[in-house]
Parts: sequence; structure tokens; C-alpha cells
Amino acid sequence: MTEEKSENQNSPLDEAISSSRDDGEFFDNVVRLVKQARSHVGRTADLTMCVTYYEIGRMIVEEEQGGQSRAEYGRGLLKELSNYLSARIGKGFSVATLRNARQFYLTYAPSIQQTMFSELSPGTKSENQQTLFSVLGSSQKGQISLSKIYPFSLGWSHYLVLMRIENPDERRFYEIEATRQQWTVRQLKRQYGSSLYERIALSRDKDAVMRLAEEGQTVERPCDILKNPLVLEFLGMEEQAQYSESDLESAVIDKLQAFLLELGKGFLFEARQKRFTFDERHFMVDLVFYNRLLKCYVLIDLKTGDLKHQDLGQMQMYVHYFDRHVKTDDEHPTVGILLCQEKSDAIVELTLPEGENIYASEYSLYLPNKTLLQEKLAQWVHEFEEGQEIVGAAQEVAELDGDACD
Repeated sequence: MTEEKSENQNSPLDEAISSSRDDGEFFDNVVRLVKQARSHVGRTADLTMCVTYYEIGRMIVEEEQGGQSRAEYGRGLLKELSNYLSARIGKGFSVATLRNARQFYLTYAPSIQQTMFSELSPGTKSENQQTLFSVLGSSQKGQISLSKIYPFSLGWSHYLVLMRIENPDERRFYEIEATRQQWTVRQLKRQYGSSLYERIALSRDKDAVMRLAEEGQTVERPCDILKNPLVLEFLGMEEQAQYSESDLESAVIDKLQAFLLELGKGFLFEARQKRFTFDERHFMVDLVFYNRLLKCYVLIDLKTGDLKHQDLGQMQMYVHYFDRHVKTDDEHPTVGILLCQEKSDAIVELTLPEGENIYASEYSLYLPNKTLLQEKLAQWVHEFEEGQEIVGAAQEVAELDGDACD
């Protein structure tokens, strides 16, 4: 009897496989729940770590400010605190880590303190400088979410990069983009090193530049996807080496993921050397992408030399063909981009009619000089602010004249 039972009895694995045939959707939902829970735990752990370092930084700064000589006292304090924490808690609290915690607090304290005053009632924090963790845990309003107080949306390693960006607008831009695009630390470093903020800013009008720190990169019009220059240092091609357009195209395809990151938001790759035929003649578009945010095709032609008017005319034909024979009625007009080593804005303006969705953008095979781009952007912002002051003054004069007439 026992042997018959064991023969008829299925193993747990067999039962799971058998059940999954009938309950596949249920099992998938459970898997999805576990993955979401793990993701939540990861985000919570990142936030907790950032809050911990922020609070350590706050306590260090407040203790240093109470010392007789802050510079000398600060050096001794960090070393002694590091030794004490290492003995009591273990590794992970070197002097360099504590110094980073202090810098983290000094960088983000102004914005967080403003949020804290609005979220916590007056007098919540007692005179013995208890940490905010204990305040939140004992709040009579109930537990206040850490995310309401602290705006940290990334991991500690990301903030080690961000807090070293001196310009607060630039720092905020990279924080927004890293969060939205889920950049890894390596991708964040690459985008900062390639001067993404400056390149996007210098490709936009001055009003749009002022919104980058609040909104990040928005893609609403075809021109919003442009960067000048497009930086292709990841291709590994030497700037002075001789290479053909085919070599450049092959290098882009080999590094397609990095190229998509450089292109920006919403790009999906469709084809290389996309062929179309009319009047018994064959034509090839180097690269065809689709942008899901703009809901349109984006055609890219690669040029190894300077831009010629014939190149613009050729792209114009490609764009018109896609608009008339490929795009559907619910899609927006096709965008054409010519990537070249050197462009002339005058040639582009004279060759193309107004309103044509065709753009020329230079590319660079090495990282740009960030200092030069920052100086150019600062000059641009200064000109914009001066213009705003002139407009404001003119409006005041007009209002005074109107009052005088009355």
C-alpha cells in the first residue's frame, strides 16, 4: 500500500508545473508582486542610506560649529569619529566617507530644511538634537514618510557625483534626468562628462534654458531632440584618423545602446540602410529611428566632412518620401537629421524652406571642453537676464506714461 501511494504521489515540482498550466496568470501576478517588492526594498534602502549620511553630515557640521577652531577641530573630529564608529559598528565609516556626508549635508540642506519646516510642526525637534528618524517614529501625526522630507530619488553613489556639481541648476537637471531615465552611476558620469546640460542648453532658446533645472529635458517639438554637438566618444574612433561614412555607421551600430543614450529620450531603432524605391531608382537612408514621444520617424544621415547643400536636398527627399508613403495619418511629420563634422548655419538657412523638419548637427569623437561650454552658457544666461531687465524697465516706463495720461 505504501509503495502504491508513493508511485501515485507527485513531487512538489510536478504539482507546480501541473498547476501552472491552469494558473499561469495567477503565478505571473505573484512573480510580478515579488519583483515589485524587491524594487521597492531597493529604493527604500537607497533612501535610508542617503538619509543616514545626510543626518550624519548634519550632526558633524553642528558639532564642528561648536568647536573653538573649526578647521583644526574638524580634522580631529572626523578621525576620532571614524575610529569610534569602526570599533562600535564596523567598516564603512572612513574619514573620506564622513567628509562626503558633511559635503552632502551642506549641498542639500537649504532645500531640505524648507521642506522640513512645512512637514513638521514647530517644536517637534527637541533641544537634545535627536535625529529626524526618531522624530518621524514618535510623531503624533503618525509616521511621516521620509520621502516627503528628503527629496532623494537616487542611490548614494549617484549623489557622490551630483554633490560635486557646483552649479545648482545643472545639478538639479542631472538629478531629474538620472531619476527619470534610470541612469546607472556610469551613465550619469558619462552624461556629465560629455556636458549634456550645456549641449542641450546651447541648442535651445534662452527661455527653454531657464526651465531645464525645473523640468529636465522635455521633448515636445522636433528641435527638442537636438544637441550640438552630438558626442560620440564611445565609438572609439580617433579624431584625426581617416574613416568612411560606412565605418562611422558600423561603429554606431556596434555601440547602438550607447548611441541611443546619446540621442536622448524616446528613441527606438528601426533599420540601418533602409531602402526605398521610386521611379525605378533605389535610395538608402543610413539610420531610421522612431521617437515615441514625438510620434514620428527620425531619419539620420552620417557625413564625415563638412555639410553641403546637396546633402540637405537629399535628406529633404528622404523626409518627403516617408511623409507621403510610410507615416500613418495619426503620426507626426518625419524629422531628418544630418550629422556632420562641420556645418554652416547659413547654408542650412538658404537651402531649406522655413518650417522644414530637417536639422543639421555636428558630432564630436571626443569629449568637449566643459569649461568653454560653461563659459558660453553663462554668457548666454547673462544676456538673457539683461534682456529681461530691459523688458521689465520698459514695461514700468509704459505703465508710468499711462498713469500720467490718465
